[in-house]
Amino acid sequence: MKILITGATGLIGSEIVRLCSQENILVHYLTTSKDKIVSEPGYKGFYWNPDESEIDISCFDGVSAIINLAGASISKRWTSAYKKVVLSSRINTLQTLRIGLEKIDSNAISSFVSASAIGIYPHSLSNFYEEDEKRVDDSFLGEVVEAWENEADTLRNFDFNLSKIRIGLVMSKDGGALVEMAKPIKMYVGAAFGSGEQWQSWIHITDLARMFLFAVKHQLVGVYNGVGPNPVTNTKLVKEIAKVLEKPLLLPNIPKFPMKVILGEMSYILFASQRVSSKKIEDKGFVFQYQNICRALEGIYLGKSSDQRIETIDIKEYV
Repeated sequence: MKILITGATGLIGSEIVRLCSQENILVHYLTTSKDKIVSEPGYKGFYWNPDESEIDISCFDGVSAIINLAGASISKRWTSAYKKVVLSSRINTLQTLRIGLEKIDSNAISSFVSASAIGIYPHSLSNFYEEDEKRVDDSFLGEVVEAWENEADTLRNFDFNLSKIRIGLVMSKDGGALVEMAKPIKMYVGAAFGSGEQWQSWIHITDLARMFLFAVKHQLVGVYNGVGPNPVTNTKLVKEIAKVLEKPLLLPNIPKFPMKVILGEMSYILFASQRVSSKKIEDKGFVFQYQNICRALEGIYLGKSSDQRIETIDIKEYV
């Protein structure tokens, strides 16, 4: 199997590439930097420029699946100019892929999996969201994700299976939300945000990478939530991070106002609450290695085995 990946050098893409290497899956990747183009056994880069609708169609040679992860980070101050970058980076990426696909015989491609985000679900402390939810959050994030998914849906005209994975809070020591949440805790100034009751639908980076490959291999169609089976409140998450780092939580919860002053509109993501279900992907046969936040954090910071591996070891002990 050979997979074309956009965003292959990012946090999620790097983990997918690592798993592909373990499974002897060949990887083609697209990059906007010619300096990042390498050609190694099983890993080959190609140049593209989505802002100019430019793509090297050689990237599709021998490819049977595509994973699209490209998009500018939302973890920067949401100025008017940067909002345009966040949106255009997602839309232009999909449009450029479509332009490239129209120039080739795409019949050999069986699966296209595009990233999305749970930010599409409305803020709620009580709702438990599944993929058939029709309402969209009335925030910039809701607007972006809705436009992102609508653009992905234009690829339905091709014969391949199209799926979208709505990514939640990614747990990884190499970047993303966890690293930023851990910083103040390590400096003894960590605390929950707002009431702390807002839901955090999280997923371990390895499970998320496995989910993208699962969608490719099983040629899934439709929308799937990229979250683990046990969401936690912000208070619970902060406490578990502090526990595994062996740091006390000394400060009261951080109110919205100072964060709004510091971060502007982007502070919304600290207080938004989305409790999201993983049932649909599990019903397809996907099994999470990290089902509980405490085990996930122990795996990340202490190198302890995942839930699934521990179960396997326990069984062997009794055989």
